Amino acid sequence: MEPLKLNASEWNVLNCLWENHPRTVMQLVADLEESVGWAKSTTITTLRRMEEKGLVHAGQAGRGKSYTPAVEREQAVIAETHSFLDRVYQGSVGLMMSAMAKRRELSANEVAELRAILDQLDGGEGK
Repeated sequence: MEPLKLNASEWNVLNCLWENHPRTVMQLVADLEESVGWAKSTTITTLRRMEEKGLVHAGQAGRGKSYTPAVEREQAVIAETHSFLDRVYQGSVGLMMSAMAKRRELSANEVAELRAILDQLDGGEGK
């Protein structure tokens, strides 16, 4: 199976659908016009392409269509994270964290959150 790769437009649509689905075409048109300024034609074209790629499922809703996501958010997030790490940090989480720490881009809360995650991975042993 080919790895999941989403472009920015597909992320926009899926984020709307993950929040609330099923959504009719007109609901998605309104959501995407408000959130990213898309015209109706852009939304419809994007939905058609996403349906062809198997990223969304379409069903009948009265005289129109309604859409649901065909991929789970977690699946998309994991695929995007791996893609980002591979492209930017040669797959190394350590390199990414080091770069962020050196630039002081981690808040105290984020550092505490990371420690808690690492403690969980370590079997809950605090160090």
